Amino acid sequence: MDYYLSRIKTPISDELEDFRRVFDASLSSSNPLLQSVIAHIRQRSGKMMRPMLLLLTAKACGGVTAASGHAAVSLELLHTASLVHDDVVDESDERRGQLSVNAVFNNKVAVLAGDYLLATALVQVEQTHNHDIIEVVAKLGQDLAEGELLQLSNVDNLDFSEEVYFDVIRKKTAALFAACTKAGALSAGASSEVVERARLVGENIGICFQIKDDIFDYYDSPEIGKPTGNDMHEGKLTLPALFVLNNMDDPLMRDLAVRVKRGTASADDIKKLVQFTKDHGGIAYASCVMAEYRIRALELLDAVPDAALRRAFTAYVNYVVERDR
Repeated sequence: MDYYLSRIKTPISDELEDFRRVFDASLSSSNPLLQSVIAHIRQRSGKMMRPMLLLLTAKACGGVTAASGHAAVSLELLHTASLVHDDVVDESDERRGQLSVNAVFNNKVAVLAGDYLLATALVQVEQTHNHDIIEVVAKLGQDLAEGELLQLSNVDNLDFSEEVYFDVIRKKTAALFAACTKAGALSAGASSEVVERARLVGENIGICFQIKDDIFDYYDSPEIGKPTGNDMHEGKLTLPALFVLNNMDDPLMRDLAVRVKRGTASADDIKKLVQFTKDHGGIAYASCVMAEYRIRALELLDAVPDAALRRAFTAYVNYVVERDR
């Protein structure tokens, strides 16, 4: 995995440092409570996968500009805000192996801190002075909220629909990656055709990312930061289980799945459904679907003329699909 990360960062190492400086400066506050929350969030600061994708796209489309940097900061802040709010909605105590903001502080502080991050994202995107990028960020905010609401409303839908599953992940996860690649291309002044191609690259990568995350939910790993079946404990049925439920005539498991969606399933019920899914090809199916989206992303990347950037993008796609957390 470190090999992939090194390949991703090599063409944009200077730009990534510039991004980090702007990102850190954007989060300065004189409020002690807010500073405590920000310090806690920074402890779990990830690999900055989304900003790296935006910067790679900008570089491939003509060059990284000041607008690229502000767009990257804005989207990372919006992403972080959505995670803080999601943990409140899901009543989650952990995020990637670390206590969530709502667990360390409380729901009120978490919601207000998320609001602050969202407002700061808007301040940053305004500094791009690019109406099209501002529109991308605004639309993403809508998509993230709509995706969360769609997921909540689907709990009462007793169908096991892959179509609804993909509608949710396109709005909740793929939309974020697509916004990064689209904003990156726009910040470099790319043509409308190139911007759309870039957006599709991001969307396909984002779908891969979410399917991989969903596969993780069927295995117990402290590094991943959530216990086996966590999605099911929250009433969510993801692609592996949906495939098995729709392709195996097992009334007992379908009844159990309905209880999962209604929030009445026991821990033992969930354990049985997880094992049933693994035993009947659910993980293999989800992996095959993820591989299809991986191929779509890589085919679109064939158009990147610079060999070093093409290698970096390929490493990015491979990292998303092959990561272990």
